[in-house]
Amino acid sequence: MSEPCAGVFAGTLELVLTDDAMPVAHRDSPSAAYRAYLALEFLALFFGIIAAFAVLADGVSPVPFLVVLGIASVVYLLRVGEFDRRDLWRASAVRARLLSILGLWAAACVVAVAGVAVFLPGDLFSLPRGEPVLWAIIAVGYPVLSVYPQELIFRAFLFRRYRPVFGSGAGMILASAAAFGFAHIIFGNLFAVLATTAGGLLFAWRYARSRSLLAVSIEHGLYGVLLFTVGLGRFVYHGAG
Repeated sequence: MSEPCAGVFAGTLELVLTDDAMPVAHRDSPSAAYRAYLALEFLALFFGIIAAFAVLADGVSPVPFLVVLGIASVVYLLRVGEFDRRDLWRASAVRARLLSILGLWAAACVVAVAGVAVFLPGDLFSLPRGEPVLWAIIAVGYPVLSVYPQELIFRAFLFRRYRPVFGSGAGMILASAAAFGFAHIIFGNLFAVLATTAGGLLFAWRYARSRSLLAVSIEHGLYGVLLFTVGLGRFVYHGAG
């Protein structure tokens, strides 16, 4: 890892592990100054550091960083008060939402296959057809090594840390989606940013409703594997170039 890239990563890790700078008794009514501090921290962490990573670590896989930052997010969440650790899994919430998750995903499958067939016919199912072993590895490894760490960072951590700034409703959902979409700027194409911003809205809404990282990770994983399957994976991993 280059020295500038290591500095970016260390700064991110320090922010994630930093505990709230306010006593628990006052978190329900944070001061304007504290909210401003958190807003600036949010911009620095999810936009400034991501932009620096995109420039300084071009071509570097984000997966190792996601795993470490996901673990750091768990450490943070377990250290601070007022976090229900059941949110990190909550399997009981999956059954009630499974039909909704699968129904939306099925519709997305139809749209994705039709879109690639029309606009990128040569790419349709290119990965499972050309490299089935790699496709299978991605289908198994991607949800564990990439999806769940992302959900820890962009949903569980972000929802808890920045609640004083964005609340717990529409503002938080929009903030989470914006941060999630912008993070995909590292892949160097507009499709990645737009598609993941839309996905981020869905995943943030799902987490806000279910408080289940398992439910939202299943949904996130389904859409990610869909992109790799239909021939759009290069836009959200290797970039469009």
